[in-house]
Amino acid sequence: MARKPRLNIVGNPQHVIQRGNNRQATFFAEEDYRFYLDCLTEAAQKYAGDIHAYVLMTNHVHLLVTPDQPESIARLMQSVGRRYVQYINYTYNRSGTLWEGRYKASLIQSEQYLLTCMRYIELNPVRAGIVKHPQDYPWTSYRTNALGAADQLITRHPEYHALGITPEQKQQAYQALFRTHLAPETLHEVRTALNSELVTGTDRFKAEIELALGRRLQPKPRGRPRKPSDINLLQERCNEKLSVEKR
Repeated sequence: MARKPRLNIVGNPQHVIQRGNNRQATFFAEEDYRFYLDCLTEAAQKYAGDIHAYVLMTNHVHLLVTPDQPESIARLMQSVGRRYVQYINYTYNRSGTLWEGRYKASLIQSEQYLLTCMRYIELNPVRAGIVKHPQDYPWTSYRTNALGAADQLITRHPEYHALGITPEQKQQAYQALFRTHLAPETLHEVRTALNSELVTGTDRFKAEIELALGRRLQPKPRGRPRKPSDINLLQERCNEKLSVEKR
């Protein structure tokens, strides 16, 4: 089966996930997390990818990245993956693959969904039951975005800067976003788009991306296509209903 083409749009953020092979662990000690972040920082600087949020879980990684070049994310992930696998295999005297094939990525509509995606990423340890609050998990960008902790890996997105004028205002506004959890339908929407490598955004935004790329990016409706007669009958029923409602 041919690989699905990447949705590469320079300047448009993408939600990226890479899982361990067969959902097995990819981090085994604190040094592993630190080495991965070092690799990620160097690769982001080298391949022009701005990291806005991240979380390193035991067996997978979430990133929110804006590429400055068409192949920024692909080169970034390839570089990090290669270096990290070599490190793990050497450190733990193992061989073979570590990651589950290619990473997956979903285009994110900045104005509507960027902050939602950041919440989705940084709340992963909470949803997994590891901690009660994201600030208690060390391998995430939450303490940088919400508390101002230094992290050379993170680049602020304009939507984050729009939260306030001063750093304190931005941090307080960001903290306020985490006082409630994401709604189940929002979780489903983000996960579906990510796992299917589609688009997280409004219908209008999806249509604009489809037009720009010349590709269908929304799941096809289930069931057989409607026949012209079915469509006509449906339209007649709608007209009858409207006629009754106007009486």
